[in-house]
Amino acid sequence: MKAVVQRVARASVAVDREIVGAIGPGLLILLGVGRDDDVAAADRLAGKVARLRIFADDAGHMNRSLLDTGGAALVVSQFTLLADTTGGNRPSFIGAAPPELARPLWLRFADALREQGVEVATGRFGASMQVELVNDGPVTICL
Repeated sequence: MKAVVQRVARASVAVDREIVGAIGPGLLILLGVGRDDDVAAADRLAGKVARLRIFADDAGHMNRSLLDTGGAALVVSQFTLLADTTGGNRPSFIGAAPPELARPLWLRFADALREQGVEVATGRFGASMQVELVNDGPVTICL
C-alpha cells in the first residue's frame, strides 16, 4: 500500500463536476493498493497516518497529528501510485491490486481512520475525479 499524504487547508474531490467529498484543515491522502496488500496493511497504514506528526505545535514545530488537531482526512483511491516505469516510458500497473481487491481495502483504510476518531471524506472508487487542494506548508509525505 502506498500513500501520498498532503497537509491541506482544504481539499475536495469531484466526479462529473459534483463534489463527492470535501474537508477543511487536515490531510488529503492519495491511496494506492498493491496486489499483496491486506487488511492488516490497511489498518497499520491508517494508524501511521492518524498519528503522523506533521502539524505545527505552539512553537511552530511539526509535532502534532490529525488526532491532536482534530483535522479531517480526504481519502482518494489512486492506483497510479503503483506505477512501474523501469521497463520504459509507458507505466505498467501490474503491481496494482485489481478493483475487487483494492476497493475493499481502500474502504477498510478509511474505516480504520474513522475508528480512531478521524472525520473522513472520500472520493469515488474507480471514477475519473478532479481533486482540488490548498496544500498547507507545503507538506507532502510519501508512505
